[in-house]
Amino acid sequence: MAAADSATARVKLTSDSLEGQLAQKLLPAYLISGDEPLLVAEAADAVRAQARAAGFTERDVHFIERAADWEAVRAAAGTLSLFGTRRLLEIRLTSARPGAAGAAVLTALLERADPDTRLLILAPRLDRDAQAAQWVRAVQTQGAWVPVWPVEAGKLLAWLRTRSRRIGVDLDPQTLRMLAMRTEGNLLAADQELRKLQLLGGARGAGFADSARFDVFRLADAALAGEAGRALRVLSGLRAEGTEPTLVLWALIQALRDLSAALAGPGGAAGGWRRSSAAIEAAQRRSRHLSLPSLMLRAARADRMIKGRLAGDPWDEMALLAADLCARPAVPAPQSMFK
Repeated sequence: MAAADSATARVKLTSDSLEGQLAQKLLPAYLISGDEPLLVAEAADAVRAQARAAGFTERDVHFIERAADWEAVRAAAGTLSLFGTRRLLEIRLTSARPGAAGAAVLTALLERADPDTRLLILAPRLDRDAQAAQWVRAVQTQGAWVPVWPVEAGKLLAWLRTRSRRIGVDLDPQTLRMLAMRTEGNLLAADQELRKLQLLGGARGAGFADSARFDVFRLADAALAGEAGRALRVLSGLRAEGTEPTLVLWALIQALRDLSAALAGPGGAAGGWRRSSAAIEAAQRRSRHLSLPSLMLRAARADRMIKGRLAGDPWDEMALLAADLCARPAVPAPQSMFK
């Protein structure tokens, strides 16, 4: 496999910069690693598409699950294309460490001068030790390594906004925040929701949460108004209807933020949800009986339960949160989000 220009080949690409690099030149080899399935798949698709455009129309795929699989890769690399065409040799690793046999095969492939073959390697996230392996360094010498990282929570809104605009879906800030709350840590789910909206015509604010939005706002308003019985009835109904707990918790957290803004005075930032002024005023009147830090701690506990990081039922924790917000606590306020 012919060596690429060193000035280009030694640049470590990102999933965002890969498209621009591919538009300039198809390198002899690409290593795409990471544990974010959507972004890894899209980066691999970009390489495959550019390879086809460059005339590498045959695709030879190998799934490496055991050491013996490397012999098939070695044999395939030494065999001429069945159709006399240029090909993309794709190797999918189940481990970031291919072992001695795998490392030897990969290094040999990367050092081999074969202008009719391009190499695409897909691997899980590489830790520091794996990044220092000889075969990874060989990839960077001959081609490019594209490490794919999860989208951080603080950057998820921007990611969703950019992605929705790219596919022609115009979402208002409220819907974007709701989508981020529901799909944090699962970009595949976020992409599926955006695709649904695209099929619906990209209507502003329409789609995935319209049916549940009204009821979760009723829950938040009832809790702010101090109507504990009504709040718990709505919460029970949402649970029975199969509403996702992330959406319910999101609405309760928005209520807490609106109350905090109202207590901050005229300079406080309004939540922008056209919340019932009567509900906010009722919450303000009983604010001396409320502890916002304790309420947010309760919300944080519910969030950890939803994500499986804390034992317990998030619905029960949200019921306690609603009761606390109504100044009708059922149990003492939590002291920690970890237990």
